[in-house]
Amino acid sequence: MSHQANSSNLEKMAALKENTTKNDYSILVTGATGFIGKKLVERLSKTGYKITAMSRTKHQNSENVKFVAADALEFDTLSDSFRGIETAFYLLHSMEGSKKEWAKFADREKVQAQNFLKAAKNAGVKRIIYLGGLVNESLELSTHMQSRHEVGKILASGNIPVTELRASVIVGAEGGSYAMLRYLVERLPLMVCPRWVKSTTQPIAVENVVDYLVGVMKNPSTTGKIFEIGGPDRMTYEQLMRLYSSIINRNLNIIQIPFLTPRLSSYWIDLVTPVKASLARPLVDSLVHDSYVKDNSIEEYVPIKLKHMTEAIAEAKAEAKAFKPISKEPEEKTSYKVNQKILLVSLCAMALIGSTYYWMDDRTDVWEPLWILGSIMWYAAILFAIAFVRQKARLGYLIGGILSWITLAFWLFDNFYVVFDTSIVASEPSIDVTIRNFIGAAIAGLAIFSSHNVFHKVRIYQARGQLVKESAGAEVPTGSRPVYSTDYS
Repeated sequence: MSHQANSSNLEKMAALKENTTKNDYSILVTGATGFIGKKLVERLSKTGYKITAMSRTKHQNSENVKFVAADALEFDTLSDSFRGIETAFYLLHSMEGSKKEWAKFADREKVQAQNFLKAAKNAGVKRIIYLGGLVNESLELSTHMQSRHEVGKILASGNIPVTELRASVIVGAEGGSYAMLRYLVERLPLMVCPRWVKSTTQPIAVENVVDYLVGVMKNPSTTGKIFEIGGPDRMTYEQLMRLYSSIINRNLNIIQIPFLTPRLSSYWIDLVTPVKASLARPLVDSLVHDSYVKDNSIEEYVPIKLKHMTEAIAEAKAEAKAFKPISKEPEEKTSYKVNQKILLVSLCAMALIGSTYYWMDDRTDVWEPLWILGSIMWYAAILFAIAFVRQKARLGYLIGGILSWITLAFWLFDNFYVVFDTSIVASEPSIDVTIRNFIGAAIAGLAIFSSHNVFHKVRIYQARGQLVKESAGAEVPTGSRPVYSTDYS
């Protein structure tokens, strides 16, 4: 009888704890507007939990969600966020910013973790749940993965029990890793890749990550433990790219070269995809070594149905289709889309004008082998630029701009004789060709202007929602759109 009474009391206490957890905003989700945090807040609020959601700027409260503004880099802003909190999710990164700022991201992440732990301790928080990176501690870790590991150590150094989940590549429409995968495959029929594409990873769908976060919160026996999480498929990043290419029915040719370093890879990704180099670099660094689950103990505590990558990618594609186009702000004189069209038209006009060398120009110089070779290379560059401009890739704007500067200089030098009475490109052109050169120079100047605008405007448009950081603490102003949409109106 005593045993039955004791069991009944335990059940009542558990029910009371569940009810309290759902009704008093005692759950704190940091990085509540980021890639993972946004989905976690949505899941918890829809299942009846009342959530305190922390972000760097104040947002409008919604059903079951109370937003608080705080920055983990500034300790004084944290006290109000932790008031009444019992369980705190740590979903903060700090990889955003310029190249110089990125170099210090590990220091910022250390400060964030220390401030968070101190504030949690002062507020009497009973539990911390942290999403970190899947690491092999026996290897020399990249700066990014070392930082993820150090954050976990800092959080566990206090007297508050910590549950740490470690994940490898997380696949979701707004994730940086998925954006790299998607845009590299969609924009590059021929891909030159470094050695890291052969590293083995165990990608996991973002919905399954949320399943695990909620699951460990509900299961008190996970307190104080470290778990590795991953999807059911273990594959190389190359295999993941080939899987995506097969899903969109696109041919993918990969050439592997040994000397393409993570730094060079990040700059290439910056030019081809919407992912900034400051984010691409740590993501690429994390792929240098194998990262797959070696300890499946999480299955005993939180049994869930894991999604295969085919399903995870299909869901990410469907979510990305729902992204709204980013429109021109009222104060902008010209939109991104207008500048892009001007650049495309200018490049096509330059190609047309260039063809007149072979049907309008009567000089024999244009039929010399070096001139013909230069013409072939020039046309190839124009076609290459047009292809990437149509894909809204910064690489196209960069090549288009450089090519326009070279073309402008060439056509002006071809008219050098007008001012200095001597010809330096070829023999002196006729008056018709001279006029042609001036018209071409004007169009090349227009291409320079538009390429400069779109090269910089694309960053402004992407940063408007600020999810380009893939920082879990990234801010999303009211009405902003997911950054990895490149549909600009």
